[in-house]
Order: sequence, then C-alpha cells, then structure tokens
Amino acid sequence: MCGIAAIVGHGWTPSQLEAMVRVQHHRGPDAHGTHLGESGIAGLGHNRLSIIDLSPAGRQPMSTEDGRQWIVYNGEVYNYLELRGALDYPWRSRTDTEVILAAYDRQGPACLDSLVGMFAFVIWDEREQTLFGARDRFGVKPLYYASLGSSAMAFASEIKALHAAGVPAVEDEQTWASYLSRGQYDHDNRTFWHGVQSLPPGHAFRWHAGELKIWPWYDLAAAVGEGFDERPIETTSEEYLALLRDSVRLRFRADVPVGINLSGGLDSSILLSLVRDFQGPESQVKAFTFTTGDPRYDETPWVEQMLEQTQHPLRVCRLSASEVPALAEDVQRSEDEPFGGIPTLAYARVFERARAEGVIALLDGQGMDEQWAGYDYYRGPTSDVAPMQLQGSADAPVRPGCLTPEFGALATPFAAQRPFPDALRNLQYRDAVHTKIPRALRFNDRVSMRASTELREPFLDHRLFELAFRQHADRKIRGNTGKWLLRQILATHLPGGVVEAPKRPVQTPQREWLRGPLQDWATGLIDEAVSGPSAAWFRPDLVKAEWTRFCAGESDNSFYVWQWISLALMRRTAVHRAQPTAMAG
Repeated sequence: MCGIAAIVGHGWTPSQLEAMVRVQHHRGPDAHGTHLGESGIAGLGHNRLSIIDLSPAGRQPMSTEDGRQWIVYNGEVYNYLELRGALDYPWRSRTDTEVILAAYDRQGPACLDSLVGMFAFVIWDEREQTLFGARDRFGVKPLYYASLGSSAMAFASEIKALHAAGVPAVEDEQTWASYLSRGQYDHDNRTFWHGVQSLPPGHAFRWHAGELKIWPWYDLAAAVGEGFDERPIETTSEEYLALLRDSVRLRFRADVPVGINLSGGLDSSILLSLVRDFQGPESQVKAFTFTTGDPRYDETPWVEQMLEQTQHPLRVCRLSASEVPALAEDVQRSEDEPFGGIPTLAYARVFERARAEGVIALLDGQGMDEQWAGYDYYRGPTSDVAPMQLQGSADAPVRPGCLTPEFGALATPFAAQRPFPDALRNLQYRDAVHTKIPRALRFNDRVSMRASTELREPFLDHRLFELAFRQHADRKIRGNTGKWLLRQILATHLPGGVVEAPKRPVQTPQREWLRGPLQDWATGLIDEAVSGPSAAWFRPDLVKAEWTRFCAGESDNSFYVWQWISLALMRRTAVHRAQPTAMAG
C-alpha cells in the first residue's frame, strides 16, 4: 500500500513532483523516491508502505532491467506468485510490483485481466514516451488527475497532492449542488474540487504527446452477462465457497502482521470463520472492533460471542463524543472530500490502534450486502426507476429547500445504468458501481492510510461478485430473509444464531451526539457553512429552522446535518492545504 504521483508534459519542475510526494507521506512512511524521465517529459513519485518484500529491492519508482519502463504502484496483486511463475523474466525482487511491471512488459494492457487484487498504477515508457495507468475493478485504490497549466497533467493517489503540485484548490459548485440537494456523490468521475477528476474504477488511460485517452477495461455487467446461473444450488455453493476460501487465503499474503476488523454481523462472522478455516483453530490473528459506549449501538457483545471459542485477541477501540471535534478535522484533512460521518471517525480509531500494535494490514467484510441483496430495501419494491436516494435511511431525504434556487439548479441529474433485465440486479449494480461501494471505499482508503495501514477487502474479489450476480433472485431473497444462499453455504461454518441473524447496520450515536454533547460544536460549523464563501448557496433561515427541528427530535435523519458540517470542515481544513508550487518558466 502506497502513494503514487506522476507529472507528464512540459513546463513543470521537479519541486512540484517532490511536493506531491511530501504531502502523501502518510500513505507510505517507509521510503520515498522520484524518477525523472530522460526526456524531461515525465516524472514519477512514490511513498512506500512496505508489505511484501521489505528489502530495498522493493522500492519505487521501479524499472525494467533495461530501464525502458518505470512504474509507481499502490495496492496489492494477491495472485502475484502464480503470475510470477508463468512469466519468463529476470527477477530482481520478490514484489508484486515487479510482477505487474513484467506482465505489462510482456502483455501490455491485456495483463490487467489476469490481476486479482486492488491497485492503481502508472507506467512510463521511455522509448514510446507514453504514460499508461489503470485502476482496479471496483476502485479499491484511488487515482486522481488534473491539468497542470496548459501543457502538463498530474496524477496522484490523493487530491491534496494535485493541489500541492499547483492545481488550484477551487470548489466544484456543481458537485456540491448535487451533494447538498440530491445526496449524490462519488457516482461518477467528478470530485468536490474543480478540475480534479477521478479515474473511474475498472478504467485505464494512456497519455501521449499531450493527449489523454481513457477507456474501460472491466465492467461488472458485461462480465456477468444477462443470463442466470441455472446449475444446481449444490454446484454453485461449492464453487462460491471455494472462491471465498481462496480469496481469504490470497489476502493473507504479506511480510507484515495481518489482522481482521470485526463488527457483530453476519459478514464479519463469515470473515472470521474463513480466517480460522485457513489458519486453523490455533490462529491468534488480532481482531479489532470499535465502540462508542452507547449500548444501543454497541457491537462488542456480539463480537465477544463470536470470539468465545477462538484464541484471537480482541482489541476494542473506543470513540467518545469529546474526541469528535478534533478528530473530525484531522480525518477531514485526510479525506479531502466529505466523508461518512461519525462511523468513519470510529473506524479511524481502529486503524490507529492496529498500527500502534504493529498490525499493518487489516481484512474487512465490505461487499456481501451488494453481492447477495442484504439491504432491507432490496426486499421492497424494486422498480427499475427507483430513485438514486433509495439507498437506506441514512441517505434520504436531503433538504434541497434549504438551498437557493440558483444554486440548487446547478445540480446534475444522475440516473444509474440499468444493464440487467431484472430490477433487483439493477439495484445491486447501482450500489456496487455508483453509490454504496464507491463511497465506502473512498472513506476507508483515506482513513486507513491516515494511520499508514493497509485495508484488504476479500469479499470484493471480482470472482465472487460475478458468481453472486448470476444467481436468481430467489437464491438471494426468500421471504424476509436476505443473503439466503450465502447463509445456506455458510450454515455448517457458523453458529446458528449468527447465520439466522437479521441485517443490522453498523451504527453510531450520531443523531444523539449531534443534538446532545456535540450540539454547540455542530451549531458553530453549520453557521460557518451557510455564511462566507457559500452564503449564496443557502437560505440561512430555513437551515436554522431545520437544525432546530432536528435538535428538538422532530427529525431523526442526521444525513443532511452532516452535509452542512462537512462543508464547514472542508473550509476549515482547506487553509492547511499545501501552497501551490510555482510552474516553470
């Protein structure tokens, strides 16, 4: 896990590249390096978090033996040993980085299809004077880009690195309008910063002679196809369980300690059982969970029950309301864009504790609900025209009436693709490609890298998603039970109470804290949000009225409140962003 940076074109200086590397230090504190191409057109930068092959041989930027191609890479390709065995190449390290470089050298962009893992990388070809880059299928690892002056482009793992290179830190009003009026964000390649775009998941790019070409190299819907898996349930179940085991096995490949992040739900229970299945009953992999001290939201008893018959040490990471103001600003600086509220802050404590205990990589259970239709609304009306805001109670409704008509009109309507003939899979596809997963992955990447730790997502293996998406609706939902076939597959591996447990969203007392011990803090931030540079965005009297209603308990939806808080946090932390570095000439 690392931070990457690249600049191509004319008129830039090495100091700009160095500034990009410097502000991404948290993503890779173990080493850093830069490479300036012989022609002066390209520069690559890297921050290293050592996970595989901890020796200096794994440092980046890394080149092929002849020095023609240079790579900077962030992520893990878990099947690198299998790929290494199939490639005839003069190896100089034991890293997955070199495996990607070798595969690209031998196969070009076609090598992407063979990679199992999470990644974002760029490769500079000195002979062809071409920069090639790609992002993994679901976008677990980030990659942003922007124009740098009139004749150069910059690429980086985080937006702050682009700003450090000289890209102006100007808010994108269209993105903010869509977020504040419709609750839409992370659904396309736009960011909250003007001129900064995100390379979409499953996409690749090529830059040559000032021209940038972007294309999709993976699409979940195309990989799944329109048909269904008509094989017997037993056959499908055996294949899926084998893939689950393989996915967890691969994600334990590391030369540093690996831990697991647990909640008390089904998905974490599945993860724990698979870890024990792989490592044996004597496994002492450390388990981490968070608590806020509120028994209404405390998952600790469930986690402790899961661990009763194991030898996994449990580390409970506490978040209190008094910590939120300072922590929120610190996490906001890492996130660069609005994040998921107090649950993200609680998650931050998990990664801090893991790093403090020497656990550098953590496995997490993200992705099962989208695969197997686990959310409650999947069991309701599944019209193909279901609105974007139908994503669970946390996301809707927003409060567009609090915005001025002029600002609200800037919002861009977005309708998710409907590539499947059935409504259920279209909802699943929307959540996997445009809403829930993209948001969670962005929040989690930044909050894990803030603590210089690596987050691994075994259930986001594309092989699992494709197989699950091919299943008929009655294999996902029966009666009022979601994830039906998944529960059947794991029935012999988990305690009965866990397998039968209903979906419980991981929550925190965000509502209670915002209208209780954090009310003064939130009031100050909301006042900041509706004044100053964004005064023309809001109708302050209506914002105040809505905030008063919320504090009085007349509304339990804290999503729109956190939207306003997010805007103020962004403004506060923006003053700490690196000053732009001057362009050459």
